Amino acid sequence: MSKQFLCIQRSQSGPCESTPSPSPSQMEAMYAKFNAWKDKYGEHIVDMGGKLNADGRVVKQDSAHDGPFIESKEIIGGFMIVSADSLEFATEIVQASPGVSMPGSSVEIREIHKP
Repeated sequence: MSKQFLCIQRSQSGPCESTPSPSPSQMEAMYAKFNAWKDKYGEHIVDMGGKLNADGRVVKQDSAHDGPFIESKEIIGGFMIVSADSLEFATEIVQASPGVSMPGSSVEIREIHKP
């Protein structure tokens, strides 16, 4: 039976100005890699998620504060949900994704337990 895993895209905080924009040919290559990955693992992608807005709230039982805060070491940039029989296979899917090849990027994988 397949399990579902939440995959949280992380990147290092800091200025992005030092990273040059990709050229049209680099963008084409990135999309080709992404589409090949999606074609291979598409049946296991439950929700592609998306890029998260920088604004948000940190909620506690007795308060809510604006956040996340820029002084954090990592920024959560997006998420997706994959379906896999094991954490090992979910890891294989994520390691093959173009998102982890970006410098400073990582993906945290957590199994979703449903009652």
